[in-house]
Formats: sequence, structure tokens, C-alpha cells
Amino acid sequence: MACGAGWWFALPWEPGLAFYLGAAAVLGLSALGWRLGPELAHPFWVALGCLALGVLAAGGRAHLQAAPILGFRYFGPIEGRIVEIDRSQADLIRLTLDRVVLERVAPERTPARVRISLHHPVTYIRPEPGLTVMTTGHLAAPPQPSEPNGFDFPRMAFFQRLGAVGYTRAPLLALEPPAPGEQRINRLRARLSAAIQSRIPGQPGAFAAGAVTGDRSSIAQATVEDLRASNLSHLLAISGMNMAFLTGFVFAALRYGLALIPPMALRLPVKKLAALLALAVAAFYLALSGFNVATERAFVMVAVMLGAVLFDRRALSLRSVAISATILLLLQPESLLSPGFQMSFAATVALIAGFGMVERRVLREQLPRWTLPLFTALLSTLIAGFATAPYGAAHFNRYTDYGLLANLLTVPTMGLLVMPGAVIAALLAPVGLAQPGLWLMELGARWILAVAHWIAGWEGAVTGLPTPGPWVLPLLTLGALWVVLWRGPVRLLGLGPMALAFGLWAVVQRPPLLVSPDGALVGLLTPQGRALSAASGAGFAAETWLQNDGDLADQPAAAARAGFDGPKTARRFTLGGAPGLLLKGKDAPLRLAEACRSAGLVILAGTGQGPPPPGCRVIDENVLARTGAIALWPEEGGLRLQPAVTGARLWRPAPNGQ
Repeated sequence: MACGAGWWFALPWEPGLAFYLGAAAVLGLSALGWRLGPELAHPFWVALGCLALGVLAAGGRAHLQAAPILGFRYFGPIEGRIVEIDRSQADLIRLTLDRVVLERVAPERTPARVRISLHHPVTYIRPEPGLTVMTTGHLAAPPQPSEPNGFDFPRMAFFQRLGAVGYTRAPLLALEPPAPGEQRINRLRARLSAAIQSRIPGQPGAFAAGAVTGDRSSIAQATVEDLRASNLSHLLAISGMNMAFLTGFVFAALRYGLALIPPMALRLPVKKLAALLALAVAAFYLALSGFNVATERAFVMVAVMLGAVLFDRRALSLRSVAISATILLLLQPESLLSPGFQMSFAATVALIAGFGMVERRVLREQLPRWTLPLFTALLSTLIAGFATAPYGAAHFNRYTDYGLLANLLTVPTMGLLVMPGAVIAALLAPVGLAQPGLWLMELGARWILAVAHWIAGWEGAVTGLPTPGPWVLPLLTLGALWVVLWRGPVRLLGLGPMALAFGLWAVVQRPPLLVSPDGALVGLLTPQGRALSAASGAGFAAETWLQNDGDLADQPAAAARAGFDGPKTARRFTLGGAPGLLLKGKDAPLRLAEACRSAGLVILAGTGQGPPPPGCRVIDENVLARTGAIALWPEEGGLRLQPAVTGARLWRPAPNGQ
């Protein structure tokens, strides 16, 4: 199913009705082959049917999520209801609005949701979910990828029904208070977060609120960077570990608490009753978290595990992982491409398979019982760390050299202090005795942040890694699954694809020249790293290029590297031994003919007038409107142009109606 959904997302064109009818026919044929064919052929028919089902699930989900995308740059009044509050990478409060109203924009063309960053201090009102607000700001469609095969933000935004992003420098005004019953869960999350932060001051309170409720709007960017550099940012994601700690604590407390009451322990199935109540707590926690992908995956896993307890089946197995993956791929196939999905399933599969092997060979034979908690914590951190490291490095272009140590020092704290403290505080808050639980949460949060800050400050804490090619993660995943699922010596065949994946990653080549989607920034690969044509402007593209190179420098440092010379309006460079020129400024189109006399490649941050002179390749706004960002590769006989936009998809309409 994952391969089918992944193939659908990789298509360079939007499939039509005939395509989906063909996929449905393949699914029906597979069902007939499985039902009527010989048993030896059943695996083939099942695999073929799952491929078709993955294609149909991805296509159906995309058409169900379709919503208007803003087709032009907008400046004017913006009205909407707050549904989410978070922070941007620039450490600004960011609001996601629905029920959007834009001036002079017809309702059928108005995005279902927009997201705006607040550049003006919020002093008049306190943003909260459900509040209808108004401001004046800038909006545009979600930006296209900054380079070929780069992160496709429009695709992610499309499945979130996010049709425009932007910012405002004007004050935020309140129009209507939250209506009774609206945004109830989001408002409850905001109240719980505010209550935690009122009792636990500073960044420890913001961290505790983020880990428990999913509200990260108060976490400073410096704290986020420390957590990333120490490989502890996963503690903020309400994912498998947080869900496991919470439901595990509730299940154990209920099971052993009820067992202490003889009339109940002798008459009721306390284990199953504890499983039912723990499942209810997990469902509430899922709703409180905002239904993000990692939490949904964790909830399905917990539901399968607790369901196995109810039906007297084995709780933790690879079948439970397969069931949760199937449910998520059917309901949200786009989650396949997210780092949360890949890393959480990699960790879960590795933990179940790894502990299955160790249990048979070590736990039952050699270790004394008193060492098992320490051994389990150490082994789980090692297995999960190694399993998720390639996916984290591929998506975030960094390897945290001391992340294993940081996790060993902090993960037990989440299970022993933060999550139990949250449960105790929630249970005792109605009678005014939440302080002991909050005290435990504060101790845990302060320790985690102290470790993160300490390790992030070590020299060499982070190593930059380049983005792998498109085949690396699929080969790595399929090879690892082969090793996990097969038995006997044949499982070693899976090491071949894994070795090939790492080999392809080791020799990956980055584009020698990159041009931003607006033509205002150019990045030239040099022996010292990528040199940028400007120290500011097109910051998203600059940051993305450097990250994908595995370069830890910032834009000003990259702009100071040798590679470009000349004034800001005419930056000269050399690509493959041939001269090039970047023209900027209001009079740039008028200087095009002169530029072509001295350079065979001219990048124009504007629109050229008329055809370019013979022998001069011009990349201007007209070209970039069709191609998006561009990568240029020197080849024998000229330059190869690789566009970031290769075809129209639902989240990427064809330019100018093409």
C-alpha cells in the first residue's frame, strides 16, 4: 500500500478518471485471483491488490481534501476564526484561520484556511482558538519547492486545506468571541497550557505544556534549537513515547490499584477494565493533541495493543504495527511522506523486532530481574536511535553526534516524572491538589532543558549531511523490512539494498547552481561550500539550499564566500568555466542586451523584453513561472536545466491555465 501511494505522489501529472478506473480494475482482478487462483499465487495477488489500493487511497484522499488555493498576491483585510496557534522559525506568533473572508475575493476562490505570522506585538487581545479576528496583511499561495526534488510545501499545505500563507504588520483586532461549543478541544488545550505555564514559569513551563497538550506557541526558538541539536525535539512531539508513557502509567495504576481492592479483584476482570479506561484516556489525549500524524499512529498502536489485551491476544507484535500502518495509509496516505510517520514506524518495528530477539536470548536466560529496567531503557534508546537516525538525517540534514547520550539522560525522566506528573495533576486538580503533579513535571522539564542546552553547546554536537537521492530511503526501508520479516540466513539478503542505499547517499551530487523561484537569489557550489549571491532576501530558499547541502552556515556566512563579484545589481560568477551574470534592479531588463555580450547565462530578476540575443541563455520571471526554482548542471555542449515544477498536480495548478 505504501509503495502504491508513494508512486501516486511521484507522478509528474495529475491522473484522470481512466487511471482510477484502471486501478479499481486491478484491485478487482487481484481479489478474483486471490479468491479463485491457486494458493501459491496468493501473495502475488495480495501484493498487486495492495498496490492498487494504495493508489486509490491517495487519489481519493487528495480529491476529498481539495480546496481553493490563492492564485495571486493579496494585500488587504483578512478575517477569520483562529483554529491553531504556533510559532514560526522567526520566533513569531503564527495563527491559522478558517472561515476566511478576503476583500474582493469571491467565496468560491477564498482559501479554506490561511496562516499568518504576526509581526506586530499582540497587545490589544489575547489570541485563543475560536476567536474571530481581523487584520490587514499580505497573503500568497504556499511557496513552491526551492529546488528540484526539494521539500514540497504546497503538497503538505494542500492536505491541510491551507490555501495561503503570509504575514501582517498591523494590529490584530477581535471581532467575535468564541461561540459556545465551538473549538471546544482547542480551547481546552489552550486553557490547560495556560494553567501549566501559570504554575511552572519560563521555558520549563512552555516545554511541559508542549509535551502534554501539544501547544508549543510559547516555546522560544532558542529552546527549539537546543532540543534539535541534542536530538530531543521528539520529546515535544506527542507521539508513541508520550502516548506509551501516559497510557502505560494509567493502565498500570488502574490494574494494580483495582487489584488492591479484593471485592473488585475477585469479581471483575481488572486487567480488561484497566485496558478500557486506558483506551479512553488515550482517545482523549489524541483529541487534545490536535490529531497530528504521529499521535494518530501512536493511538492506533495503543488501541491495537489494548484491544489485544481485551481479546486475550499478544499485545505487541508486528501484526499490530501492520494494522496501524494500514489504517493510517487508508485514512491519511499523505502521512507516508512525513518524517513523523517514517521515524515513528521505523522505531516501532525495530523495537518490537529487536526486543523479540533479545527476549529469547538474553532476558530469559542471563540478566537478573533487578537490572531489567535499566537494561530495557538502554536497549530501547539504542534500537530506536539507530532505527530513526537515517530518516532524521535525510529529512533534517543533521546528525546529532551526542543524541544517544542526551536521550539516555532524559527519556527516563519523561516516563518517571513528566507524564506521571501530568496524570497526577489532572486527577487532583478538581480538589485543588494539582501542585505535587506540577512539581514533578517542573523537575522533569528543567532537567530535560538543562541537558539539551548542555549537550547542544558541545563542539561538534551537530554534523551536517546532504539530502539523499529519491531512491535512498525506499531502498533502505525495503531492505530493513526484509531483514526484520524473514527468518533464517535468507534475511541477510536485505543487507544488500541497505548497503546500496547508503552507497548512493555517500556519492550524492548536489546541483552546481541553484536559482530561487523569483530569480532574486543564486547559489553556486564551491570547494568551500555553496556561495550565495546576497546576504539577505529569499531567506527560505537560502536556508533550504544550505540545509540540503548539509551546510551548517547561515545566509550571511554563505554570501561572504568567494564565488560572486560585482555590485548587488550585477553579480558575476563562473559555472563550468563559462561566465554568468545575475541582474537585479528596476532597470535590469534594459541592461539585458549588454549583459548577454559578456555572459552566456543571464539570470534576470524581472521580465525580459523580447527574445534574448543569439547564444545567450536568459532565465527570467517568465521562465521561472513555468519551471519554479531551477538547478543548472554543466554538461558537454552546454547547460542542463532541471526544473523544480515538472507538471500540474492538484496542489500545483498549471501556470496561466496551461
